[in-house]
Amino acid sequence: MQDDLKKANEVLQKGGTILYPTDTIWGIGCDATNPRAIDKVCKIKFRKPQKSLIILADSMEMIKEYVKDVPEIAHELAESYRDPITIIYSNAKRLPKNLIPDDGTIAIRIPKDEFCLKLIKMLGKPITSTSANVSGEPNPVSFNSISSKIKEAVDYICTTNQQRVDTTKPSTIVKVNHDGQIQILRN
Repeated sequence: MQDDLKKANEVLQKGGTILYPTDTIWGIGCDATNPRAIDKVCKIKFRKPQKSLIILADSMEMIKEYVKDVPEIAHELAESYRDPITIIYSNAKRLPKNLIPDDGTIAIRIPKDEFCLKLIKMLGKPITSTSANVSGEPNPVSFNSISSKIKEAVDYICTTNQQRVDTTKPSTIVKVNHDGQIQILRN
C-alpha cells in the first residue's frame, strides 16, 4: 500500500488524476485545490463543469480550512454517523471557482478508509471524489466493472483494493444550514 500511496501522491502533486478506492465506491480524484486538475476530472467523466464534486478531507481541522463556518451539528454528524456521510457546507473558501457551485456550497466527506485518509494526509489537501463512471452511467461495484474509457483517461490507477467488491452504496448526502437545520439530499 505504501508504494501505491507514494505514486498516487506524486501524480496528485503534479496536477494529475487518479482512479482510487474510497470508503464507498471507486472514485476519480485530483487535488481539490487545483483548477486544471478539476477540469480534467470533469472531462474524464463527460460532466458539466457547473455540477459540483464531492471532496474528501482527513479531519474537521482540514474542513475548517475550506469552509467559513462549520456548524456544531456537522461535527456531531461526522463523528456519530455509522455509514459514509457527505455534508454540504455553505460558504466554501480557498477552493477553485470551478469546484464551487454558484450558491457557494461545497460537499465534503471524511472517509473511514485507511488508504484515503493516508493519501489525503500525504497530499496535505482535500482530494476530489466522484464515482469512476461516465456521468449518467451506473456506479461501478468493483474495479473490474470500471469502463476502459475511464481507466485509459486517468493518469494513475491505484492498485490497492482492486480485488474488493464494493457492497456499500454512495454516501448519504446531507445539507447543513447555518441555523443547524439538516436536509437529507441522498440516503
